[in-house]
Amino acid sequence: MFFVYLLIFMSRILDVSLGTVRTIMTVRGRRVVAAFIGFAEVMIWFLVVREALDAELPPVFVAIAFAGGFATGTFIGGLVTNLMLPSDSIVQIITSKRDPELLQIISNAGYSMTVSDVYGRDHKAEKYMLFICINGKYVSDLKNLIIKHDKTAFIAISDNRAAINGSIVPISKKK
Repeated sequence: MFFVYLLIFMSRILDVSLGTVRTIMTVRGRRVVAAFIGFAEVMIWFLVVREALDAELPPVFVAIAFAGGFATGTFIGGLVTNLMLPSDSIVQIITSKRDPELLQIISNAGYSMTVSDVYGRDHKAEKYMLFICINGKYVSDLKNLIIKHDKTAFIAISDNRAAINGSIVPISKKK
């Protein structure tokens, strides 16, 4: 009896995690891979639903195993996606003041950037706007570096589908 609950729970973790990865692959334009993952995902889902409906067990415990597997699969799918499929990111920084030292610090850390002079809302405070395209696994390091040297910098981070002719990995990390 416990084995059936465990089977439902574990199978739901697997199929929901696959669904998360499939969704990310679809968004990133890897539709053929996403289709194969989708096939496996639905096969697992179908077999689990069939087992859950055929089980002559108290339905509330079957539902708990089914829902618990779904919730856990969502969490694990997110972890797998972040660890195995890091995305490229676009980091835009608006500094609190025009500070060439900050630019040098970022450059010395190996990050390639485009720098523009910008003005704040009052049209008087001179600032820099930095545009950095980076591999997602380095975003946290870059963010911490910027905050350490400019605590009030405005930082916007978004996913990037593709980058052409640029540096995604900090120069110091390339091998």
